[in-house]
Amino acid sequence: MDKIREVVFGNKERVISAIVMIVALVVVLAIDSFVLMWLVLGVIYMLSLKEAMKLFDLADKKFVFGVGAITWIFAFFVPHLVYLGFLPAMVVASYKAYKNENMKSVLVFVYPTISIIFILALYKDFGVFSLVWLILVVAFTDTFAYFSGKYLGKTSFSSTSPNKTLEGVMGGVIAGSIIGSVAGLYFHGFLFSLCLSFLVSVFSVFGDLFESYLKRQANLKDSGNLFPGHGGILDRMDGYLFGVVVLYIGMALV
Repeated sequence: MDKIREVVFGNKERVISAIVMIVALVVVLAIDSFVLMWLVLGVIYMLSLKEAMKLFDLADKKFVFGVGAITWIFAFFVPHLVYLGFLPAMVVASYKAYKNENMKSVLVFVYPTISIIFILALYKDFGVFSLVWLILVVAFTDTFAYFSGKYLGKTSFSSTSPNKTLEGVMGGVIAGSIIGSVAGLYFHGFLFSLCLSFLVSVFSVFGDLFESYLKRQANLKDSGNLFPGHGGILDRMDGYLFGVVVLYIGMALV
């Protein structure tokens, strides 16, 4: 118990940051307004672009922010948001090909652009509780993966993230799947909710792993320093950025 207390409350900055983020999240979800969600995700998107440019070592900041801003303005008016997700990358790739310039800028319009547009689309098409479902699955996966790995972990999961263990991943996926199967009952039956939550949980693990890969390639500990003790926006969003695509597709298919 003392060890758990030390892990949870040992870093005061981390605890305070977590409380602030949770309160802000609850307020936004409770208000349940598309305009507010669009504004909040827009801020998150622009901050994510800033961090992604650092991860991908991009220099053309004005170009990236300009295209990103136009993309997000379009997101307010486009009726079918998921179709917008792939357009910025295609437009930027076309422009760079025409100008015979380096294509690296396309990367930020794949990651994190597509996923953040999917988050807004999930909210718009399936309602606020679909976001609650996503948050519960990813949060429980991440939290239980940490504790399972800390106290049961012995087997390395991937060389990309040396601190991540197979036991931790399994504990996280089991927890995320169980809590998700309950949350998903709001939309579907138990079996479908369990299967979809399992897939979302698994892909959230690989979203975290992908972010770790990018940071190792860029020789960075965190994607940013916006949240004391937690890193940047992408450090907090990595699991959601993969998980949301799976959840949206799963819900759209039924």
